[in-house]
Amino acid sequence: MSVGTEPTVTERTAVDVRIMTRAELALRGIRQDVEVERPDGAGPSDDGHVLVDGANAALPRNPDSPYTVRDGKVWLGDETGALTDTGLSLIPVRRPRFYDLTTADGTRYEQIARLHGSDVLASTVVQTCIRYAESDRCRFCTIEESLRSGATVAAKTPAQLAEVAEAAVRLDGVQQMVMTTGTTTGPDRGARNLVRSVRAVLEAVPGLPIQVQCEPPGNLAWIRELYDAGATAIGIHVESLDDEVRRRWMPGKSTVPMAEYEAAWDEAVRVFGPNRVSTYLLVGLGEDPDELIARTGKLIDRGVYPFVVPFRPMRGTLAARDGIGAPSAELLRYVTEGVAAKLRAAGMSGADQKAGCAACGACSVLRTAGG
Repeated sequence: MSVGTEPTVTERTAVDVRIMTRAELALRGIRQDVEVERPDGAGPSDDGHVLVDGANAALPRNPDSPYTVRDGKVWLGDETGALTDTGLSLIPVRRPRFYDLTTADGTRYEQIARLHGSDVLASTVVQTCIRYAESDRCRFCTIEESLRSGATVAAKTPAQLAEVAEAAVRLDGVQQMVMTTGTTTGPDRGARNLVRSVRAVLEAVPGLPIQVQCEPPGNLAWIRELYDAGATAIGIHVESLDDEVRRRWMPGKSTVPMAEYEAAWDEAVRVFGPNRVSTYLLVGLGEDPDELIARTGKLIDRGVYPFVVPFRPMRGTLAARDGIGAPSAELLRYVTEGVAAKLRAAGMSGADQKAGCAACGACSVLRTAGG
């Protein structure tokens, strides 16, 4: 395709097949163990971390998947056992060296922060949430399950985070960091701890791009505090833009009105700048796909990056307990392509955020679709 021309039917089909395959991988996973995985937590998946065509990807490890990996390539099997080359390459992310270290008090670095993708350090600064009682809990969340399993500790101190970040950058070439938090009892909803943590990390590793993630703080002045502490980007995650879906899936979190999210997004864009603010949107919660795509357009107009990610029922979630399954690959492809088209039209790219989930891209298919 030449510059400035529309893609041909053949070229569009090739792109569509690639996006569809990537969507299938995101949902059905691969039949291969990997060295770096995320067993539980606040995010949307408990997947293994790999590089697909050189880009970060978080894929389920699924012994029943039709996709397997041989010689660094992804192969699709059929009922006869025949394998077809999908055209995608896949390399597992290697276990980082900082995982072998412990703090002076015996806490393993891996319990403080984990590697996501090949170059992202991530930590849930406070691993508890005021909304984790079953009547309030987000049905896709397992933030406290990793705490119960011993995979992490309840609260990470700024000093611990700084120590691990320095080692991860020095030993494993980490390029960015994400710090999220369970919602706390204070009106800042966790922002105060994030401010302290960002300052400590940047004292240890000056210039490291950091994304912070929290609910809309009761006092929007905390958004400026996060920026002044040195955060590069901010995620204020709503998960769904449909109030009925929010009430059904997030009974506690949905008590924060959408108007508070909108005010927080607008203030964050004012402080951090356009395309330095993002929000998670889960595909497969029952939201009308065309309405979801249209609503993401309004977010993009605000300067907010809509990070669309497939819902996948992690073990330990209320959704998994109730037998709620993941969306179809076709639905994920449809929404992803629709959102990616709006992002391209606005000249907005997740990679431009420099830090955070949109910059990493592992849990989404948006990068493959050009978003």
